[in-house]
Amino acid sequence: MTWTPDFARLRTALFCGEPDCVPLAELKVDSLVKAGFMGWERWPGGLPAEIEFARAAGYDYVRATAHVGYPATGETKSHHYAASGSAEQQRTWQQSDSGALIRTMADCEAFPWPDPAAADLSELHLAAELVPPEMGIVTGVKGGGIFERAWFLMGFDGFMLATVEQPELIAAVMQRTGEVWVGTIERLLREAPRVDAVWFCDDLAYTEGYIVNPAIYRKHLFPWIEQLGSLCRAQNPPIPLIYHSDGRLWEVLDDLHACGVNALHPIEPKAMDIVEVKRRVRGRLCLIGNLDLGYTLTRGTPEEVEAEVKARIEALAPGGGYCVGSSNTVTEYVPVPNFRAMTEATRKYGCGDG
Repeated sequence: MTWTPDFARLRTALFCGEPDCVPLAELKVDSLVKAGFMGWERWPGGLPAEIEFARAAGYDYVRATAHVGYPATGETKSHHYAASGSAEQQRTWQQSDSGALIRTMADCEAFPWPDPAAADLSELHLAAELVPPEMGIVTGVKGGGIFERAWFLMGFDGFMLATVEQPELIAAVMQRTGEVWVGTIERLLREAPRVDAVWFCDDLAYTEGYIVNPAIYRKHLFPWIEQLGSLCRAQNPPIPLIYHSDGRLWEVLDDLHACGVNALHPIEPKAMDIVEVKRRVRGRLCLIGNLDLGYTLTRGTPEEVEAEVKARIEALAPGGGYCVGSSNTVTEYVPVPNFRAMTEATRKYGCGDG
């Protein structure tokens, strides 16, 4: 079938309704996969290419984020590798503690915290000009969430030690990171010409448990999420708030709903049984993702991808509140034929024609 973008379809699902077709939703598709899907030698970048890709792949939206001016955080390491027969790539990751920028209350007070009033909203303004009205604009703040940004600045080891030795420092740093994130969203909702959803990303857990005691999230993070939920509900019309966190989240599902979160992404198969999650949150949280990156999308065949998409739609779509997507993001090592199989199977089985 020919796919016609319609953000109303995705909006309906995010608010736990049942749209005409099950939508696709993805936090990120790697540029190598996007270029391969489009038949381009390389990914050109830029919003026009994002719009063209989204329309071709079957997404009802594009992402456009605000940029805030955090200094580089600590020491990073990188390595080079080749993925999917592509040219050599570089992957960079944060070190656990070396080069931490905040270790004491004095460091926190002297730190050059970004001012939401100075955040770069140019991507949002350009999106309002270029994104066609039938497609949505999904926004966020680039560079990590409130909890993640706090431990980026303090170093992972330093943050963990401070939860015991310097709880007042944890409170102060997360107060400031929360002010930056929520203040930026408050400003862009006021000033950007179009915003159709907010996607907040802040990993809380591993596949077997939480990164820190959930009491820390309830004290220092969830009040900020509640503010985001209130901001989204206050729009006319209200817009959905999507929360991304990897890992095992059973004990905080009710917290997220109470904060005003409308949709949860990506429901890692290793961490939670999505059918059981659906049973617990039906009508309260839309579920996004769950297609296995451990095997199916990365090492399986297109036929196996199609079968998994079909199974997810059959189990999760009835009654609404489900969007097809990967169990994290579409990484550079997802073969293009498998990505294509996911998009085509969503159209085939998600619109009642399969």
